[in-house]
Formats: sequence, C-alpha cells, structure tokens
Amino acid sequence: MRKELIFHMDNAYRDGLDIYGYHFGKGEKSACIVGALRGNEIQQMYICSQLVKELKILEERKAIVADHEILVIPRITRMAMNIGKRFWPVDNTDINRMFPGYNLGETTQRIAAGIFDVAQHYSYGIQFASFYMRGDFVPHVRLMETGFENASLADLFGLPYVVIRKPRPVDTTTLNYNWQVWDTNAFSVYTNATDQIDEVSAKKAVASVLRFLTRMGIIRYHSHGGYIATTIREDELMNVRSHDAGIFRRRIEPGQEVRRGDLLAEVIDPCEGETLTQILSPTDGIIFFTHSQPLVMEGAIICRIIRRLYE
Repeated sequence: MRKELIFHMDNAYRDGLDIYGYHFGKGEKSACIVGALRGNEIQQMYICSQLVKELKILEERKAIVADHEILVIPRITRMAMNIGKRFWPVDNTDINRMFPGYNLGETTQRIAAGIFDVAQHYSYGIQFASFYMRGDFVPHVRLMETGFENASLADLFGLPYVVIRKPRPVDTTTLNYNWQVWDTNAFSVYTNATDQIDEVSAKKAVASVLRFLTRMGIIRYHSHGGYIATTIREDELMNVRSHDAGIFRRRIEPGQEVRRGDLLAEVIDPCEGETLTQILSPTDGIIFFTHSQPLVMEGAIICRIIRRLYE
C-alpha cells in the first residue's frame, strides 16, 4: 500500500486541507474508488476504510493482479465532517455539483478539479454515494443514462438492483456523469445509511466491490456469487407521499414485499398524539426506499416501490 497526498490547499486560519489516496498494486490505472464527498457521509467513508483494510491484506498476499493499480480515496471533506455539515461549511456548496472542477475557481471547484485530475485516468470509477432525500435504500448500483453507461458491467457487482436514471441538467456536474464523459466506466453504489454506520449493508458494499474487481480481472479473491441483478429505471419507481405533516412512524423496511392496502407508515399529531393518517400501499411490490427521519412534511415522499411486473 502506498499512501499519497493527492490534493493540498492552504488555509489562512487553520490547518490546510489535505486529501489522501491509497494505492494498491502498480501498472495500468484500473479502478478508482471514492468515498465521502460530503460531510455527513459517514457510512461511505467507513466502507472505504474497510476496503483499504481488505485490499492491504490482498496486496500482502500478492492477490493484486500484475500491471493493475487501484486507488481508494476514503474522504474529501474532512472540515465539513468535523463540524457535522453535509456541504462545504464556508459557503454551503456541494462538491458533488462542481465536477470536473476549475483550479482557479471557488474552493469547492478547486477541490473537485484536484480530485478529478487524479480520478479521471482510471478505467473504472466507483463512488459510494448518498441520496438528496434522507432515508434507507435497498443496496444497489446506480448509473446515469449518458450514452456511455454500461449496465451489463453493473451486474457484476452482484447487488440486487441496478438503477438507470436519466440525468437532469444539475447532474451534469456530478462525479459519476463526468467520469462517464471522460471515458471511465462509472458506478454509484448506495447502501442503507448515510450519517450513521450500518454494518450489514457496509459489508455487502465491500463484498460487491471486491466481487466486481475480481470479475474484471484486477484482483484474485474468492467471493460468493451475489445476486442476479434486476435492472430498473428510476422513473418506473412509484412514489408514495404523505398527506400530512407530523411525527413519522415507519411500518415497513427496505426490501420488504408489500401488497396493495398494506400499512406503510403512520403520521402522528406532534402535540396530541393522535394518528393523523395511515399511509397504505397503492400497489403490490417491493419497498426500494423509505423515509427514515422522525418528522415528515406534507407532500414528502415516504417510500418508493418497485411495482410488480403485472401492474
């Protein structure tokens, strides 16, 4: 393992910003794995730390295939993470909306440019990402439909689902999108949690990446086959919304099968404790995403359902 300072920026009032990467193997730049781009992505940083641990052992056993190099960048925003903010604390900007970056621009543009200058040269890019809505997912791989995406490669992670989404204009400044445009096969891996550690889904994520690297001939690792992935489009997911605001009481979990009329959640009056509404499933299917916060706003999406094919 070789630890390298891949980006440094001086700070007038405190220690400089240092971003480190961990290299495994030597030769062709095969895979770059990026963890926390935002300050609350604790799960994403943790998964990368476990990958560093596993890859270090594999390298000692000479299980990195010759002429292949893997780079892992566990975290980008240490300063935001230290004070518990999701976005860059000075101006509240999102680094994952700044790619490919600009090395003479604002701070987050410079950080993005420094990271992308290193990451863009790898054949495969894997990002542990988090969603803009706070909640829990079924572990899955997500691709943007840029015309450069390769859904068949996404199947090799062995996670239950591959989700393809059509990018919006704001998505053109994300790491995943720019990786694809610059000829890197890019994948975003989502697990159950963001701002807390979920050991079960973290282990699944680590195993999925090691499985992918094995199947691409980059490492030698004995892995279980995983799932035969189901490919779905994000616009095919059914959104279920809350009709009231209040205390949110969830009655289902990600991955659970539901039938039309099953109880998904309840919204409780925050002052009187009475049930304001019971939210019932409008279809048969599988729960893909669920709201996880204790409060919910009127009109908020409380879950997303993969509908049965016969619906």
